[in-house]
Amino acid sequence: MLFMVIERFRNRDAKAVYRRFRDQGRGAAAGLSYVGSWIEANFDRCFQIMECDDARLLQQWVAFWSDLVEFEIVPVVPSADTRAMIEPLLEAGREVSRADRSGQAGRDGARAASENGRSIERL
Repeated sequence: MLFMVIERFRNRDAKAVYRRFRDQGRGAAAGLSYVGSWIEANFDRCFQIMECDDARLLQQWVAFWSDLVEFEIVPVVPSADTRAMIEPLLEAGREVSRADRSGQAGRDGARAASENGRSIERL
């Protein structure tokens, strides 16, 4: 499973994070994989993709860095995978949508005729 990890450097101190990384490495247990990361131009945050099948590995990694970094972790799915999953639903949704519109038009017409009939009867 993929996770978008948003790291906020405590005290805006990116140097402390890079120093530990240089001296001790990523601190990720076997089974937790680094995919890629991007740093804001002002060094406030790091956006990182991590991958693992056991969330406890992610928790261990967070514990390793928690004195220097605040974390927000969001499970994510690649866009291509989401598109492939939803594509069949789009076609099914189109057919249902057409049927709903046809049925609704018929109901609306019947309702209008009925209302018109009542209006005439009241006159």
